[in-house]
Amino acid sequence: MAVPFSWRRVRRDFDVSAPPVAVRSRLPWWGAAIMLGTGAVIAGMWWWGIDFEQVFGGFDRQAIETRLAGLDAEAARLRVESGELRIRNSRLESDLAMSRGAEQALAQQVAELAAENVRLKDETTFLQKVVADSSNQAGLSIPKFSIDREGDANYRYSLIVVRGGNPRGEFEGHVWLQAELTPDAPATTGQTVTLPEDQPDSKAALSLKFKYYQRVEGTLRVPPGLKLTALTAKAYENGNASPRVTRTLTNP
Repeated sequence: MAVPFSWRRVRRDFDVSAPPVAVRSRLPWWGAAIMLGTGAVIAGMWWWGIDFEQVFGGFDRQAIETRLAGLDAEAARLRVESGELRIRNSRLESDLAMSRGAEQALAQQVAELAAENVRLKDETTFLQKVVADSSNQAGLSIPKFSIDREGDANYRYSLIVVRGGNPRGEFEGHVWLQAELTPDAPATTGQTVTLPEDQPDSKAALSLKFKYYQRVEGTLRVPPGLKLTALTAKAYENGNASPRVTRTLTNP
């Protein structure tokens, strides 16, 4: 039986002025647990998948960490060895410098001794001849007399006093020196210096006590602005006011 159409019924069924009805969707607890479990499984698979990929791809985190730890230990050991080597190197350089200094000093001493040896040989030959010639003639002589300049204010003098004949006892006396000084500059006046009077510290070097010969050496100090032009040496015997021998060097 057909139901007759009515607009009033339609408006009643679809009345938009009526308040909306809330629709609630309820999820049971087991569904939430399933979702959490599924998420954990996916996260674990993702993590292990990356780790497997690293292992299979040639990158092992644990092996790399072990290797780094070994390298750190090796670097620490090498640093310690490097410090020890630096200390040893410093010591060796110091020893080498000392050895070189000692070697240079020794070489200089050898050169000086060689020169001294040559000088002594020449002097021995000279003295042998002088003594042989003076054996026939009594008295004193100064066969060798020299002076060398040392710096601006010092002169180094050297002389040999020889006793001739056939002496039995020792000769005792002293050498007296007189230096004639002229000015280096026009404003300076000349001067005379005598030893040992003007330089008392030279008295011991000028003393004589020998049987056949004696070398006399020393330093003559010259005041500034003056130069040595003549040096006279006289040998005196104790108790005698007159010199036994005299010798003069001019323009030394």
